[in-house]
Amino acid sequence: MGNPLDVFTDPKKRAEAERLDALFRKATGWTPRLWGKMIGYGTYHYTYESGRHGDFFATGFNIRSRDVALHILPGYADFGDIAQRLGPHKRGKSCWYIPGLDRVDPNAVHDLIRAGLADLRNHWDVKPT
Repeated sequence: MGNPLDVFTDPKKRAEAERLDALFRKATGWTPRLWGKMIGYGTYHYTYESGRHGDFFATGFNIRSRDVALHILPGYADFGDIAQRLGPHKRGKSCWYIPGLDRVDPNAVHDLIRAGLADLRNHWDVKPT
């Protein structure tokens, strides 16, 4: 099956991915799986009112050209208290964009992952990978 982090061939991105992986493993207790170019931990099955359904990772990350996207799914909660501790970031519906782990509080990232999973479990059944 290989190491999902092998998708990061650039040495700087690989080093960042290894640091993120350690943090996500500590926060979740799960091993990663590659979802396209995203690294995901855990899974959940969703069904929308429209009938559309599928499976997706419960939390994860990807490293983009200018930042790191932390996937805190599915984006229901605000987590304002954690956001204040996090450091520089931007926010999408279910992603938190950070400039890198060296510029944010890793304890806040850990707490964000845990809080996101707790919130996700309020809506869907979350399973380990």
